[in-house]
Amino acid sequence: MTTATLDRPPAAPDPSQEPPLREPRVISKWWLALGVVVVWYVLFLLFEGVDTLARPIREQTDLMLNLAGFRDDVIAGRDTSPVIQLTYAIGATFNDVFDWFSHLISVPDYPRPVPQIGWLGVTAIATWIGLAIANVRIAVLVALSFVSFGLFGYWSDAMDLLIVTFVAVAVAVIIGMPLAIWTASSSRAEKPITVLLDLMQTLPTFVYLLPIVLFFGIGPAGAVVCTLIYALPPIIRIAAYGIKSVSPTTVEATDSAGQTFWQRLFKVQIPMARATIVVGLNQTIMAALSMATIAAYVDGPGLGKPVLQALIRTDIGGAFVPGMLIVVMAVMLDRTTTAASQRAEKVARGGGGDRRMRWIVLGVTGVAALVAVWMSRYFPWAAEFPETDAGPWLEDRVNEFADWVINNFDSATGAVKDQVTTKVLDPLQSLLAESPWWLAAAGILALAWVFGRNKALVPTVICLAGIWFFDLWHDAMITLSMVLVATAIVMVLALVLGVWMARRPRVDVVLRPILDTGQVIPPFVYLIPAVALFLPGRFAAIIAAIIYAAPVAIKLVADGVKAVSPSTIEASRSTGVTTWQEITKVQIPMARGSIVLAANQGLLYVLAMVVIGGLVGGGALGYDVVLGVSRSEEWGRGAAAGITIVLLGIMIDRIMRAAAAVDKETFRAAKKINPTRRRIMA
Repeated sequence: MTTATLDRPPAAPDPSQEPPLREPRVISKWWLALGVVVVWYVLFLLFEGVDTLARPIREQTDLMLNLAGFRDDVIAGRDTSPVIQLTYAIGATFNDVFDWFSHLISVPDYPRPVPQIGWLGVTAIATWIGLAIANVRIAVLVALSFVSFGLFGYWSDAMDLLIVTFVAVAVAVIIGMPLAIWTASSSRAEKPITVLLDLMQTLPTFVYLLPIVLFFGIGPAGAVVCTLIYALPPIIRIAAYGIKSVSPTTVEATDSAGQTFWQRLFKVQIPMARATIVVGLNQTIMAALSMATIAAYVDGPGLGKPVLQALIRTDIGGAFVPGMLIVVMAVMLDRTTTAASQRAEKVARGGGGDRRMRWIVLGVTGVAALVAVWMSRYFPWAAEFPETDAGPWLEDRVNEFADWVINNFDSATGAVKDQVTTKVLDPLQSLLAESPWWLAAAGILALAWVFGRNKALVPTVICLAGIWFFDLWHDAMITLSMVLVATAIVMVLALVLGVWMARRPRVDVVLRPILDTGQVIPPFVYLIPAVALFLPGRFAAIIAAIIYAAPVAIKLVADGVKAVSPSTIEASRSTGVTTWQEITKVQIPMARGSIVLAANQGLLYVLAMVVIGGLVGGGALGYDVVLGVSRSEEWGRGAAAGITIVLLGIMIDRIMRAAAAVDKETFRAAKKINPTRRRIMA
């Protein structure tokens, strides 16, 4: 052997000569899940109806009586407790703020017989603001929206709703953005904040209406607080997700440049997450408007009052007109905030057109707006919107159309209801609710471990223990079956329509306004057509929940798929993939984070509708909560049901999150099996 041979480095191995990759045989989690269900079903056949923990509707347990006692203690301490006095002071502040704005633009400011600024002045100012922060199209949209409020006879109610919404959203942003930054920056803070958000978003609105009345009073204060609680989670969740999603490479580059935490946050992370933060703001506004009807239960001002009064009379047309105006308001605010964000980003990049000409236009139109304000103070026709017959005429037409739909489509909707009920709802409910409680708990725990391993198992154990503790296990399992079916349908719609919107801009233009409409219609409005078409019962409640939850999930999936890098898509197309492969192998996997967030939001919105579904025969926990609100002697049962719904929501949410995390770890592990043959494990 020569020296040259000894000094020569060993040749690199030829990948083509490597032995075939032997991957360990791992049983798919779906086969494991099927095995769990089969074993569960066999045992269910043996023990059906045994130890289901079903309780009579009016039965009061010791725990429920203790919860009712807590309410009595709060009432007794209203005049002496510092905490209650503080909350009432906060409520009084909200009332004062609302009254000031209301007398400014909505109701007569006596001895003045009209508001300080009449409808013409308010419309002119709002139009000018739309022009200043966005563009001419938004200004026209704002002007037409405000005119429609008066044209259909709901000017004061619309202004009251705007005031409540803006106060609640302003407080939500002040509180939510710091919490979103904290959540995105600290893993320790993320877990407790996420649990708190789950509690705020899944606690049925009827459950926290009574505590709000106890601690803050009725009227504008109660309306602002309940709207704030419901509207706060979206801005925190979505803004935190946007900040966390900023490229780690970009963050590392800023760190290497010596930027401080705050410099990196305000100069890099928040600007790059602007689009996602605007989505969170939009969702917060939509959530605030969707609370309009429910806030009316605590004498909250706004368009919710006429909607609620019409629903009590089962007047579809009477509920449709103010509900339509809520939708108009939502679309107006959504388009305005989105356009303002796009313009700000365009200006930051050096665009925005001729600035001098823009300032001239804003100056001229600003003077015109001030003239309109002056006229609205001194001319009756500009101060109070003239009465018209547009509202009553539209109500009559809607009622006629509703009668026609009910008469002509009753047989088709009945067939759909029967098929879904007999083939999906009834079998699932029987398996969950008629199994012994210990068997159902073991089955749920096994499925949690299969999909999410220990990350899902631990919270599932805690939540199931809590559900058992609050003495409503049987009702909880019935509700769980409804929630699972509704959430599954929501996610199917989200994936199909979301991908379609992301891949076809024209589809996005058509569907997004429809989604905005579906998202902000007051929840009670969904119940009228659902009950008319499908009759009272579980299916009507599920349909209402799907319509309410689907829009936010669809938009999140669409935005996530749309955000996939075009270069990545082009690279995949260069390899000759089909459209189906591109969607399933590239776009959906890379939008995993948005899809998980969509599933989370869809689930929570479905749960928020559970109580409302109880009003139309949904039964189970929803009926328990409604019973507790309507009858003071059943308050303890209603509170226990509300807490149980929260536990259900947290449990399902943690299982879904853990399953997504396990899938991500499997994906990373698969890429490391053989560096020369990287591929994704099926």
